[in-house]
Amino acid sequence: MSKSVIKVSASVYSGLLLCSTPALAQKVDETNLPQNKPILESVIAEARESAKSDFQANDHGLDEKLKNMDYQAYKAIHFKPKEALWKNKSPYEVQFFHPGFLYDEPVSVTVVERDNSTSALPFDANMFRYEKKAKKVKGLTNKKSGFAGFRIHYPLNDSEYKDEFAVFQGASYFRLIGKNQVYGISARGLAIDTALPEGEEFPRFTKFWLIKPGDDKSITIYARLESQSVAGAFAFTLYPGESTKADVQAWLFARADINKLGVAPFTSMFLYGENTEKRHDDYRPEVHDSDGVLMITEKGEQIWRPLTNPSRLQITALSDTAPQAFGMLQRDGSFNSYLDAEANYHARPGLWVVPKEGFGKGKLEVVEIPTDAEIHDNIVAYWVPEQSMEEGQSRYFSYRVRTVDQEPKLYDKAVVVRTRQGVSHLPGFESSDEQTVRRFVVDFTLPSGFSLDTDEIDLILDVNRGSVKQARIFKVNGNSEMRATFLLMPDSQKPVDMRLFLNHQDKQISEVWNYVYQPQ
Repeated sequence: MSKSVIKVSASVYSGLLLCSTPALAQKVDETNLPQNKPILESVIAEARESAKSDFQANDHGLDEKLKNMDYQAYKAIHFKPKEALWKNKSPYEVQFFHPGFLYDEPVSVTVVERDNSTSALPFDANMFRYEKKAKKVKGLTNKKSGFAGFRIHYPLNDSEYKDEFAVFQGASYFRLIGKNQVYGISARGLAIDTALPEGEEFPRFTKFWLIKPGDDKSITIYARLESQSVAGAFAFTLYPGESTKADVQAWLFARADINKLGVAPFTSMFLYGENTEKRHDDYRPEVHDSDGVLMITEKGEQIWRPLTNPSRLQITALSDTAPQAFGMLQRDGSFNSYLDAEANYHARPGLWVVPKEGFGKGKLEVVEIPTDAEIHDNIVAYWVPEQSMEEGQSRYFSYRVRTVDQEPKLYDKAVVVRTRQGVSHLPGFESSDEQTVRRFVVDFTLPSGFSLDTDEIDLILDVNRGSVKQARIFKVNGNSEMRATFLLMPDSQKPVDMRLFLNHQDKQISEVWNYVYQPQ
């Protein structure tokens, strides 16, 4: 029989919304500017000046019929590939999206040549093909209409075809994929007041500067961001490849107090998975773009937080002083886990952030919103600095975000490979109307050369609400995995926050499994 050390504690974070604390102003760092410095300096200066005035939305005079067009009409408008920017002049090509439908505040685009000369790119209806369902909106645009966004193409998977690998469209959203990956999770430039009672503010990219590439290794984009509370300037340097990377720099200027600043945000979808309590009547075993959040703390501890589709809004946080890295992953990359040959959930990448500047003490906040359909993004995660941002203050953030297949890096300790739960059917611990008893099973893959027996390992488990029984560990799957299992008895209907890891002689030999269970 293996031995287990069980610690029941109320000291673990509550799983509820935490508040940021006020702080002094942080100056913007403008010393580390990328190429085309004069252009970027003007973009930053424009943002700084804009923050001194009230926010004003700009719809570019878009016709109301374009704003009110339905989805089917919008999907009937197609960009003509032959009209792509830099067609046959660069390894990169840019195609544009038509304004209208949900995209009723278009963006303007400026093209920057290698000599820093600039030219505005006017909207041209001849760039697009209007099918029958879209004929009614043809001719409602002009040169000042702007674009809904753009996508960038590059010979990612083979040298004969230029694949789409990046998209900037809608608010401050952008999406990236690497070789043999398909779109799933989205990144965002900034999140403000996400999940607060007064409602979320959605900053928007309003202007883009597309820098003509000098080689095939990278492409640089500058952007202006605007919202009621902030004006910003962004620099993106994209490196398409096996893992597509983006170096991001953000200069932010507050025009009003910001209650919650969300830096390097992700938006994803989790409908159900292996850990879901209620099974779905669907031939597909799992449906999600991402299955967990991973963070490496300043001290090097690796924390894995599986995602859920809760019955009620759920907001949790992983706090740290200066994280080494964090991200949202699709850790399960097996086709057999999804059986979906159209959505290809097994090929959807995770996004991994490595902070460079601006990320001090704070928390990685995870928002999980109930949903009953896979068309809705219901998961949001972002870094919240402990220092709040007040009117007149400025901030600078720099980080690298990259796409990853399953895991971002090799880890030399045991790693969680699956999380499952179910009702207890053991004698003396059956669930009833009066009490919910859940059996949790957490399986760890073992690193190469792992030779410890289970009686040499301690299971360390903290639970903040409720009690735990029958905790034990044993090897499974031909001794290639370690299973930790226990019975959880919640003491209320409030979320139960759990933290579990494996120890050997007081030394941690696994990543931390962190899970929030919401009693039904």
